[in-house]
Amino acid sequence: MIRTSVPRPGARIAGVGGYRPGHEVGNEEISARIAVSPQWIERRSGIRTRRFATAHETVITMAVEAGRTALARCGTDPAEIGMVLLATTSFTEQVPAAAPRVAQLLGAPRAGAIDLNAACSGFTYALAQANGLVRSGEVRSVLVIGSERMSDLVDPEDPETAFLFADGAGAAVVLPGDAPGFGPVVWGAEGDRHRLVVCDSCRADLPSGSSRPRLRISGLELYRWATTCLPGIARRAVETAGVGIDDIAAFIPHQANIRIVNALASAISFHPDTVVARTISSNGNTSAASIPLAMEELLAGKAVSSGDLALLLGFGAGLAHAAQVVVLP
Repeated sequence: MIRTSVPRPGARIAGVGGYRPGHEVGNEEISARIAVSPQWIERRSGIRTRRFATAHETVITMAVEAGRTALARCGTDPAEIGMVLLATTSFTEQVPAAAPRVAQLLGAPRAGAIDLNAACSGFTYALAQANGLVRSGEVRSVLVIGSERMSDLVDPEDPETAFLFADGAGAAVVLPGDAPGFGPVVWGAEGDRHRLVVCDSCRADLPSGSSRPRLRISGLELYRWATTCLPGIARRAVETAGVGIDDIAAFIPHQANIRIVNALASAISFHPDTVVARTISSNGNTSAASIPLAMEELLAGKAVSSGDLALLLGFGAGLAHAAQVVVLP
């Protein structure tokens, strides 16, 4: 008979970390390229500033820095990591994946390491898988990272995307726990609407021979889908976790834009004391990095406390989505 791994009673987020590139870009710089005012950008998105990576700040280097911070905060030796899950949309090398290099640079050369592309919901997808891996006993610890250099994918003169997207990385360490630190994940995808967010490998209007990817979104349709469908998914995640809406101390959705964040918070009807993450104002939309960066900011600013319950809600291209209640580290 085949021997199986020994399941554990629970898994928990033990530490989080983030990395924000040093180059801060205000709305004035963006607005000059897309013929709108800085005030229009802030009204439309809630963004005042965002960070763009410099030449030496890559998906890999930013992931390493975020991962190193998360490991240090929970006192975990990188050599103990059994798996590195790197959520990224913007790593432009198809082969090899970025995660093995991240693991090597962190000092975890024997860890399993894979990239995961679920766009802006990538971190929540990876976090749910980390919970399963640790609870099953397959590995003792998982480092989950969302790292994005979205400035490589965005047309700087596209009025739909140039002001929205930004760069950065966030990470979480998942370790065994004596009790569950994750509620059941509620996830899915709507592939029939895949054209709402698309990154083409090339476009006819680019110079001949150019293959730089360009990101395109159908903003109004995406807004309608998010505000119509996601509140029910979020409420279901709370119900399946066996808690009530009033037990949620923090709502940490993907920072797509402030209008979606506000509409979701209103539709879900949280308790007045529930903290709603609105870190898009200074981070922009960092895709798979947005939720861990927001989590780190709320903890660092003491807006929430260790042991509080947070509802995470990721959503994005492919209309992939994932909601889950977690215990904050």
